[in-house]
Amino acid sequence: MKIGVLGGGAWGTALAQVAARGDQPVTLWAREDDVVTSVNTRHENSSFLPGVPLSPAIRATSDLADLSDCDALLVVVPAQFLRAVLSQLPAGNRPLVLCAKGIEAGTQKLVAEVARELHPDAPVAVLSGPTFAHEVAKGLPTAVTLACEDEALRDALADRLGSATFRTYGSSDVAGAEIGGAVKNVLAIACGVVEGAGLGLNARAALIARGFAEMTRFGVARGGRPETLAGLSGLGDLVLTCSSTNSRNFSLGVGLGQGKAASELLADRRTVAEGAATAPVLREAARAVGVEMPVTEAVCALLDGTPVRTVVDALLARPMREEAR
Repeated sequence: MKIGVLGGGAWGTALAQVAARGDQPVTLWAREDDVVTSVNTRHENSSFLPGVPLSPAIRATSDLADLSDCDALLVVVPAQFLRAVLSQLPAGNRPLVLCAKGIEAGTQKLVAEVARELHPDAPVAVLSGPTFAHEVAKGLPTAVTLACEDEALRDALADRLGSATFRTYGSSDVAGAEIGGAVKNVLAIACGVVEGAGLGLNARAALIARGFAEMTRFGVARGGRPETLAGLSGLGDLVLTCSSTNSRNFSLGVGLGQGKAASELLADRRTVAEGAATAPVLREAARAVGVEMPVTEAVCALLDGTPVRTVVDALLARPMREEAR
């Protein structure tokens, strides 16, 4: 199975490295010419994954037509750009393995729903979990959820991508796997705010727990299963991104917690803090299904410029309630 990767950022490059183990050929599509040149001439993505040697079996291109001989595509384009890229991809029945985490603005559609709309004949899978790109690219051990309704395809993809250091755990719950990844980005911003504002480790632990409750309520309302959200693609990814400045979303939250404006923090970023785009979409999607998400609402307020102290005081003033509600 020849693998193509759509997206030449850090995560797309790391997944190309995973797919190239054993010198298996991989085609990596990137829109940036400097990324294509760097990967092909120096075997390094110096823009997004500097210092990590890449397999010579990875060939980069900026031409989508060069993916025509691939048997499956790993789609690692940020959620808000996914529709534009998939619209340019020739129609077909090759599996699309969705590795971006977010909800589309305007439509409130999950990534898999966008893919099915644009490529109705292509089987869809979702790969998600606690994965910092630089660790995956270096071959450090991690585990992910690989969700696909077609069990035979899921097993084939797991055989092709999985290894001793990249462990794939199967699931048929596509919606649950991608909802966990989308919501955790927003919660990671909130945890970064706790760090930046100096609110303490107790507050961060409480926020992770209450944020996970939000994730579960919303995930179930949108068709996911609680056990999926309690797994690698939900709770596992949440723990990782809510506790390290290696997370772009957590780092954004630290800046917000220090009183910096979102516009300032986002202006110079070449990489995407997906949670900033997802938060307002998630808020509207939650309201549409009648799910209360106070942490998400708080992140939206911070991104809109409400002072940190005002947002924190509002959260702490909420009425006490039964924990399971």
